[in-house]
Amino acid sequence: MGGLRYHGGVSTRQHAGPGPAAPDVPEPSLAERARTLVSLGRTASLSTHSRKFAGFPFGSVMPYAADDLGRPVLFISSMAMHTQNLHRDARASLLIAQPDSSGDPLGAARVTLLGTAAEAPAEEVRDLYLSRHENAKYWQEYSDFAYRRLEVSSVYFIGGFGVMGWVSAEEYAGARPDPLAETAQEIVRHMNADHADALLLIARRFADEAASEAFMTAVDRLGFHLRLKTGDRVHGRRVAFPREAGTKDEARAVLVEMVREARSSDSH
Repeated sequence: MGGLRYHGGVSTRQHAGPGPAAPDVPEPSLAERARTLVSLGRTASLSTHSRKFAGFPFGSVMPYAADDLGRPVLFISSMAMHTQNLHRDARASLLIAQPDSSGDPLGAARVTLLGTAAEAPAEEVRDLYLSRHENAKYWQEYSDFAYRRLEVSSVYFIGGFGVMGWVSAEEYAGARPDPLAETAQEIVRHMNADHADALLLIARRFADEAASEAFMTAVDRLGFHLRLKTGDRVHGRRVAFPREAGTKDEARAVLVEMVREARSSDSH
């Protein structure tokens, strides 16, 4: 899988690579993709600085709700170890991962938000949090529970193989989630389950890739990502839509057109 490179006479086999560069294939910025993933998520991994074991990170499962600026809101008990850690050092990170349906979690998108988990007034964030986590209403009157909001200082986004980079806090706050965010996974599941053969044709026609397997991993208003396999080589390719798709119906119409064109080209 991936390329075979030699360094000092020793081969280093890469797990996967981005594949041949496709020039001028439009796609959302890393900031937009990060905002999209954070807006869709409900549970993350919180890392705080251990108070008991200095210098060690302490990981916790953490439900959250993202506000209009992409800042995660947390609802935590003062008895929890991560809360005690935050009282001593409010710096933290939150890892949010795209649910994996391909069988390879390293091919899925994920984002790490770094920042300071500051206390947030309940009247500002309660409704938002309860809209994502209704069961938390039972804990609202408990005095040992309080809200914190991660004031994001930096973002690191990984979009799968070969797509990664840092995003500034300003870029992140100024970006908006993709309009297909709420329906993207439905589209991906449908294409992989019902149109695997069509994805192979699309890969051949629009990405010039004669793959033996093609698996859609993500879709957005400008196009989609494919994970391609030929022999033991696995890599990703970006395929652009011929026009922007802002709704599920528009995305479906564009994909139908692409499949028809791919089948027509394949028959000649």
